[in-house]
Amino acid sequence: MSRTASVERVTKETCIKLSIDLDGSGKGAICTSVPFLDHMLDLFARHGLFDLEIEARGDIDIDFHHTVEDIGIVLGQAIREALGDKKGIRRYGQATVPMDETLASVATDLSGRPYLVYHVTLPKVKIGEFDVELAREFFQALVNNLGANLHINVMYGDNVHHILEACFKATARALDTATQVDPRIQGVMSTKGTI
Repeated sequence: MSRTASVERVTKETCIKLSIDLDGSGKGAICTSVPFLDHMLDLFARHGLFDLEIEARGDIDIDFHHTVEDIGIVLGQAIREALGDKKGIRRYGQATVPMDETLASVATDLSGRPYLVYHVTLPKVKIGEFDVELAREFFQALVNNLGANLHINVMYGDNVHHILEACFKATARALDTATQVDPRIQGVMSTKGTI
C-alpha cells in the first residue's frame, strides 16, 4: 500500500509543489526561499522519517507570511491524502523532545477535527529574516488542512531557535507515531467506525 501524495497550490501569492511519503526514511529536498523554514522542514522530514520534497515560491518581497501559511496548508493536505481512509493507523501520537535547554512536548490525534493548542511563549523577534510568530501560522494551517488535533507545549527554554526546533521535531515524531499502521487495528481506531 503506497502512502504517498503530491499536492500543488497556485495562488496570486504563492506557487507550491509538495510530495510526501509517510513510509520514507527521512529524506528532505526543501526549497522554500525562506531559509529558517527550510531548516525546520528538513528536520521535520528527518525526525518524522518522512520523505518530503517541497518547492515553493511566494511573495517574500512583501513578507514570509503567505509562503509559510500556504506550505502548512499543502503539507496538511498531502498528509491527509497519503493517509487515505485511515484504516489501521494508530491515530494518536506523542513525543517529548529536548533541544539543549528547551523541552517541548507534542500530542496529536488524527481525528478529522482540527484544533491547535499552542503553548509556546516567544518574544517578538526574528531568526534571520523569519518572524517567529509565523510558526504558529504554519501549525494552524497544517492542522486545519490535515484535520488533526495538535497540542504543542514548551515546558521551558530560552533560545528561540532551540524552542522552535524542538517544536518541529516533536511534531514530526508525534505524527510519525500517529500515521503508522498497526496490524492489530481492524478498520479505524474509533468506536464510531469512522475518523
